[in-house]
Amino acid sequence: MKYWSCLLATFVGALLSTAALAAEPPLKFGVGLFQPNRDKNDATYRPLADYLAARLNRPVALRTVDSWEGLAKSLANGETDIALMGPWGYVLANNEAGAQAVASILYDDKPEYHAIIVTHPDSGIRTVADLKGRTFAFGDKGSTSGYLIPLHFFMTQGINPDSYFAKVLHAPHQAIETQVTQGVLDAGADYNRNRTAMIEQGLIRADQSKIVWQSAPLPNDAVAVSRALFADQALIARLQAALLDVGQALKTQPGLLPPHYTGFVIRDNGFYKPIRDAGLATGKLRPK
Repeated sequence: MKYWSCLLATFVGALLSTAALAAEPPLKFGVGLFQPNRDKNDATYRPLADYLAARLNRPVALRTVDSWEGLAKSLANGETDIALMGPWGYVLANNEAGAQAVASILYDDKPEYHAIIVTHPDSGIRTVADLKGRTFAFGDKGSTSGYLIPLHFFMTQGINPDSYFAKVLHAPHQAIETQVTQGVLDAGADYNRNRTAMIEQGLIRADQSKIVWQSAPLPNDAVAVSRALFADQALIARLQAALLDVGQALKTQPGLLPPHYTGFVIRDNGFYKPIRDAGLATGKLRPK
């Protein structure tokens, strides 16, 4: 009788535990617009969301946010629990609302990438000095490579974009690359990973795009969590373990990440100091 009572108690306990997990609200997973459109972006990152849901034993709701600035705000105001986001967006969310980096994505096994300035090979632009009086496009103001880093570079060169260029625009990364290759724009800011991906996907031709400036290495995109979620250190440990295992999982599930992305590495807020320093230097980040 005692045996059956213990067995029943174990069974009931398991049911209650499962019910409690099922009752937990979905983790809201926000992803920046890395692909040409929202539908493609959702399709690209849904396998990762499903993988995290399985590993964390909790529903994960995926949402593409089409601007880096918007994703930073959503992480800050509680609309997003976990975000795969650009470094500058992360620094903004950390500064304003205490969001915390828990990992960085790897591209060809490296946790770093480069901001670039691109032009058409026939534009006559060979150096930054040749950009004077031309049209130039930044990314949105939450973009690291599209806005913050090139802006910081221009400041170090004594260049005021509003007076140096004939016209300054803001556009998504993919649009900048496309318009440069079409000759609609003289030049624009982007990042090397995006240019490579667009060439490989046939969205632009390599012979219609030329890099005229490249930054020092920058920390790759962050997996960041809200201040509230970061307080649950047990969950954060499980999340980090799941992210570390993505590299191995890619061997049997290559669709977990886009081409060239090879997994994640554990990194914290300190890894993003170069971005924070650039934000402070340009006056775009308020000291705390």
